[in-house]
Amino acid sequence: MEKLLEQIKKGTVWAFPGGVHPPQQKTLSNSAQIARLPLPDKLVVPLKQHIGANGKLIVEKGQHVLKGQPLTTPAANWSVPVHAPTSGTITDIAPMPSAHPSALPELSIIIEPDGNDEWCSLNPAINPAKLSHDELVDIIHQAGISGMGGAGFPTYVKADIKQPIEFLIVNAVECEPYITADDVLMREHAKQVVQGIELMQQILNPTLCIVGIEDNKPEAIAAMTQAAEHNANIVIQTVPTVYPSGGEKQLIKLLTNREVPSSGIPADIGILVHNTGTLFAVQQAVYEGKPLIERVITVTGNTIHTPGNVWALLGTEIKHLLDCQGFSPVPQQRVVMGGPMMGFTLPTVRIGVVKTTNCILAPDHKELAEPGPEKACIRCSACADACPASLLPQQLQWFAKSKEYDKLQEHNLFDCIECGACAYVCPSEIPLVQYYRVAKVEIKEQQAEKIKADRAKERFDARKERLEREQEERQNRHKRKPAAKSDDEKQKVADALARIKNKSDNGGEKSAVAAAIARAKAKKQQGEELEPDNTEVAKERALRKEQARKYKEQKSQTDDSGDTAPVDDKKSAVAAAIARAKAKKAAQAQDEQVNTDDANTAQVDDKKSAVAAAIARAKAKKAAQAQDEQVNTDDSDTAAPVDDKKAAVAAAIARAKAKKAAKAQDEQTNTDDANTAAPVDDKKAAVAAAIARAKAKKAAKAAEQTDQPNVPSTNEKPADNVKSEESQTDSPADNKKAAVAAAIARAKAKKAAKEAQQTQSNEDTEQVTTAEPETPSETSPEQTAAQKKKAAVATAIARAKAKKLQKEGNDQS
Repeated sequence: MEKLLEQIKKGTVWAFPGGVHPPQQKTLSNSAQIARLPLPDKLVVPLKQHIGANGKLIVEKGQHVLKGQPLTTPAANWSVPVHAPTSGTITDIAPMPSAHPSALPELSIIIEPDGNDEWCSLNPAINPAKLSHDELVDIIHQAGISGMGGAGFPTYVKADIKQPIEFLIVNAVECEPYITADDVLMREHAKQVVQGIELMQQILNPTLCIVGIEDNKPEAIAAMTQAAEHNANIVIQTVPTVYPSGGEKQLIKLLTNREVPSSGIPADIGILVHNTGTLFAVQQAVYEGKPLIERVITVTGNTIHTPGNVWALLGTEIKHLLDCQGFSPVPQQRVVMGGPMMGFTLPTVRIGVVKTTNCILAPDHKELAEPGPEKACIRCSACADACPASLLPQQLQWFAKSKEYDKLQEHNLFDCIECGACAYVCPSEIPLVQYYRVAKVEIKEQQAEKIKADRAKERFDARKERLEREQEERQNRHKRKPAAKSDDEKQKVADALARIKNKSDNGGEKSAVAAAIARAKAKKQQGEELEPDNTEVAKERALRKEQARKYKEQKSQTDDSGDTAPVDDKKSAVAAAIARAKAKKAAQAQDEQVNTDDANTAQVDDKKSAVAAAIARAKAKKAAQAQDEQVNTDDSDTAAPVDDKKAAVAAAIARAKAKKAAKAQDEQTNTDDANTAAPVDDKKAAVAAAIARAKAKKAAKAAEQTDQPNVPSTNEKPADNVKSEESQTDSPADNKKAAVAAAIARAKAKKAAKEAQQTQSNEDTEQVTTAEPETPSETSPEQTAAQKKKAAVATAIARAKAKKLQKEGNDQS
């Protein structure tokens, strides 16, 4: 480090690669002093004149402002304010063409000067040497100072850098042809420039400050040497005139022999670079309290009658500058903002100057000829030899034309400073720099889109995570928390676990499963073949067999003590069904007999017919009751006893069916009486209906009384429950006996039904003979035929009712 300092102080300069030597053309404008221009008719002040975000607008249309009054306030990172260049009225706030090759509209404030040029209140620092670091940085920030060498980087950001700075370099080279703004500024205001350097030394505290000036500016070198002679930490260094020695990285190489890494900044190697005009603006802000509202601009070219440097208010239209310096345009006149190497042609002269504007060039056709048509590259490598960044311009141009942006970045496109040296030496007149500029813009747009997409994805992921978290929280809120166990419950659980542990520890109380597992493990260790151990299963099987044997013996003893051998439930039910079928057949035979009897007595009058019908119905009901009793008796003699629950269910079903039969009989009787009562009087029909209802009720009551003896008491436990289980193992002899018993029962039922039918027929005949009155002899033959017809209908109805009642009785049994 000491050796490097010694070399720097001795005036050692190191060369950088490449570079060209275009005509300087500086004598056109550096011979005169800086001029003051009259106020323009209007000022167009863009809100953005620097790298970074716009400030927040704090004025409105129609408002009167003073010179130096803030128009915006910093609102984001790398944001600096703009100020009113003069006093006047804001006539409009609208987008206006910008100082850019594209001339895209930028939001601008249009001020109409009032001619008074009245300043707002200024606050200069009384003793700048006592100001703190933060106070100085804030003054620079609020003054709106940004880099005035062309990049427009906010100065307060550089001043507030955190890395330690070894060298502070002042870029006073001004290598671009035609431009003399910094040269003249150092000549006339060297003291103020040095004061600005000392303020930056106070902020950054560097080891050494180096002021680099080209050797074609002897007057500026002399003025700066004299102004800085009192400060030993400021070195005025003369560098050779070669383009582009004014480039930041190239100047660092010239003065310190250090190289800025690719895609890096000078602060990475402990170096900071400031422009001469920037340091002058810092001095004005601190010592005089003035914000940045004007700058020195070179107005030159062969079409300018009075070329020179002027103090131009920010926002002054280019046309006003040209007119003040005597502009005589030629056909197809070009006006360039900047120098001939790095400047760009303006689409219109109605654009206001900004903080980075240092030159307005108005050349004629001889001075700056129009470029010819682009020709094919001849691979001469002149562009590569001239490149100060050691790039491959020809290769970059190929990649730019084919839009291979990945390869452009691999070949360090962004290390290009767009100096134009490659295009200057190209014999094929290829506009290389234009290709690079377009490619840089497109790559930046792609990167911006990628960043936007990544941020959107992050927001989506964050939202998804938040929704899942909220859903989980909602689910957890609805979950019922387990009730806290009391001390007693915890103690019980602990005791149970202790007992289980003690059991597992006691070898004598191991379970059979544990013993079997232990034996299996022992056999496995001995190498024997494992066989299943069924000892416990065999024991349990033997126990079940013993219990079954004892139960069978006990059941056989119970069967011997009984009076009759039990009959299988299923077979008994079959026998009962057969008996009911036989009884039904007997009832049908009885109906046929009744039909015959009715045919013999069809000659009786209507009174006798009614009496006969009633008697027939009574016979049918009585026969059905007798048949039900006989069937029930036979079923009770032959069927095995039924358990309490089944008997109760059967009795309930029988009662329900009897009630249903009675109701159906009443409805049928009413219907039949209504159909046959047309020729008979109302009194006889009512009597017949009443008799039928009474008999139906009596039949239902008799059915209930018949079913009740068959229902055993719920407190008694029939012994046939055990017998029914044993009946499943009866021998074929028992089956044969059961079949014989069923046949006997059917014969008995058939005989009983026949005897009951005969007995009842005799009784009914006697009753009819006794109860029959004398038949009037006066009845006409026509009346006797009608009565016969009615009697036949009544008889048929009675037979139908008897059949229905018999069928319902069979179902009940």
